[in-house]
Amino acid sequence: MSLRRRRATPAEGPKRPRFLFWEVSPLTRRRIDQFRQNRRGFWSLMIFVGIFAGTWLAEGFANDKPLLIELGGQRYYPILERYSERDFGGVFPTQPDYRERYFAQLIDEQGGRMIWPPIRFHHSTIDKLLPPGVSAPAPPSRQHWLGTDEAARDVVARLIYGIRESIVFALVLTLSSSVIGIAAGAVQGYYGGWVDLLFQRLIEVWGAIPFLYVVIIISSLVVPNLLWLIVILLFFTWTSLVGLVRAEFLRVRNFEYVKAARALGVRDRVIIVRHVLPNAMVSTITFLPFIMSGAVVSLTSLDFLGYGLSPEDYARLGELLNQGKNNTQAPWLAFSSFFTIAFMLTLLVFVGEAVRDAFDPRKTLV
Repeated sequence: MSLRRRRATPAEGPKRPRFLFWEVSPLTRRRIDQFRQNRRGFWSLMIFVGIFAGTWLAEGFANDKPLLIELGGQRYYPILERYSERDFGGVFPTQPDYRERYFAQLIDEQGGRMIWPPIRFHHSTIDKLLPPGVSAPAPPSRQHWLGTDEAARDVVARLIYGIRESIVFALVLTLSSSVIGIAAGAVQGYYGGWVDLLFQRLIEVWGAIPFLYVVIIISSLVVPNLLWLIVILLFFTWTSLVGLVRAEFLRVRNFEYVKAARALGVRDRVIIVRHVLPNAMVSTITFLPFIMSGAVVSLTSLDFLGYGLSPEDYARLGELLNQGKNNTQAPWLAFSSFFTIAFMLTLLVFVGEAVRDAFDPRKTLV
């Protein structure tokens, strides 16, 4: 028996193109090509992904700890491991302040060297070595490219970490709310009747709850963190896709193939997941970038009003924008935060428009 691989005959037709490990159908391939033809949306996605990937390396180029310390023939990596001052020939058993002049002299006296990241500040680092006569918020300089905020923290470092936290928050909130909203809309639209009526009344009552009041009450009871804000906003954002998915299920549930599947005894769960849900996902995916941009705006608004994350533990773009409002003599605070937020939202809107056009059946490739 021959072990050679059998060649595909002409009758079998060309093989489907593959994306990583998945086969790409002709329709999906057409949508991908149509998305790539929208140059504005395609490059917006590339820039957005590049910025998001770069912020995950923020500790490598914006940190108050050296990347590498070479001392006595040994190498130390403070950004990866925790060391005490005694490890470098010091006196105290606690972690040293690597930015102090005392520590720099300690390393120089032993013939060692330190390799620093381009920005020698973490988002929570307070610069205690501002030039004489300069008070916070300090203007842009060679050390602080975009100046400091009113707590003497580097603005560039806070922008880098703030972008990462905003995108992570928006991604988690968008995915979580989409899963709940799609599931609720699917149940409503597929079963209809009293189930649909009950869900609709529940959503109407739920939508009448004042969102900001709930956040104020919860913020007075607990110290909000990233998880708390995601949970709070999840209670109010899961309804964004319910109406869209519900309408699609109400339309598709009376199609012939759905009735045939019911007549053959196929379970409702299988019909919903395999036969009806793919049709609803086409219109749902086009809304995800816009939901994500709304999540960024929600987090920024809460931080601006003072009901968001703690400024000591998190780099908040909204809090930096609020500082710009309160410190009109330091325009770099307002300009840097405003243009950063506007740029992120613009990229997301352009990506959303490109995705919408790619899934539009009326659009054809030129």
